[in-house]
Amino acid sequence: MVRRVVDGEVHVHYGQIYVESAPDSYGPDLAEAFAGQNAGLCGAAIPGTLWLTTGLHTGNVGFTVEVHDQAPLLDAVWEDVVEVSFRPASPHGMLMQWAGEACWDLGLEETDYRVRYCAKGMDQARREDTRMDDEPQLDSYLLQLWPAEPAADRVLKQTAAIAAYWHGYARERPPPPTPDERAEAERQARLRQEQDEREQRLALDCWQWGGRLPSQALRAVGGNVRGLLSFDPALVHALDAAGPDVQRAVALLAARRACEAAGVACLDWIAAALTALAEGRPLPPPFDEPALMWQTLARDPRVPQRTVGRPVPPQRPSSRPPALGTGCEPMPKPEQAPRPVGPAAAMNRQYAPGPPVPRTGAAPHVMAVTVGAPDPSLRMSQPHLALPAVTGAAEADPLRAALDAVYAAVATYGEDYPALLEEIRFVSAAGA
Repeated sequence: MVRRVVDGEVHVHYGQIYVESAPDSYGPDLAEAFAGQNAGLCGAAIPGTLWLTTGLHTGNVGFTVEVHDQAPLLDAVWEDVVEVSFRPASPHGMLMQWAGEACWDLGLEETDYRVRYCAKGMDQARREDTRMDDEPQLDSYLLQLWPAEPAADRVLKQTAAIAAYWHGYARERPPPPTPDERAEAERQARLRQEQDEREQRLALDCWQWGGRLPSQALRAVGGNVRGLLSFDPALVHALDAAGPDVQRAVALLAARRACEAAGVACLDWIAAALTALAEGRPLPPPFDEPALMWQTLARDPRVPQRTVGRPVPPQRPSSRPPALGTGCEPMPKPEQAPRPVGPAAAMNRQYAPGPPVPRTGAAPHVMAVTVGAPDPSLRMSQPHLALPAVTGAAEADPLRAALDAVYAAVATYGEDYPALLEEIRFVSAAGA
């Protein structure tokens, strides 16, 4: 019995057409398809795929596909004939044109087949190279399949010079890898991919944290750590390593400096809050009620109407994460800030660290940062920016208190924030 599943003309390009059966397969490489074969017209070295070579480069060729229940007789009309063994990788074996423009279902089972590929007119088609629609047929092909045990490929008949060329090409190809070798190669490829992904995650993590991997405490601290990283990543890591006493002192300094810059440090209810921070006590009213804190600020006629532009972080060395596999570059240590003189030196001596301050009842706050250069016409109220520095300094976690208070103070200073960070770096280094 025979089933003729394709009979007519099919279009070829680059002298190729294929049988595909693996899901999502895009066909093998030419060298892979003929690896270790003796016959060069039908490449079967890749399981589940056949690479069929034609004499014509581009155009329609005669093409027939037959599925038999046993080996058919060989018709002498065919000039070049090869045989290979083939097993579909799925029940969806298809004859497929180059680039998948058209395909034909072959109705194959997942069993072992012997494949006979027959050709005639290959040399003439090779010379003509291209066939237009109104030109006569130059070459034709017959693909026959029948159930059979796997066996070595062989050349049954050779006539065309181009067929001899492709047989020689196949015989020069080294044998394909064994299943074990292929599995090991795939395993090694997976390991390399996993290693590359780990290195990429590491490089991205380093880049996001300013060139140095964070401690677990810094990674989990939350708050405004990411915002402060954009202004001074070295300071963020220095505060993490400084210890709770220095962190409390930095938080108090940042809160004071923010209130001074906003012109509200002398107001009695804000001065009381700063004193409570210095003495390690909970923040007094109205700081224990967020809504009341903002109402008090809005209703106090003594609050100055000061505004400030948004601070612009310094340009980072790179606008994107490092390339794959570069890993972490050591982050340079922050330069030793010059020792403050004059009033700043006197103020620094007042900020002896106190015990941790309970966070219960402290007002939450939200800070906003622009991406890129801010609009110079946008101005923000300094008193409103200063109060989050006070509530941030009262955080129960000393590290978060320092980071949040410094970040709020940076926003309060606006364009003048470098002077603030210079003093914060000095206090952090001196305390450490």
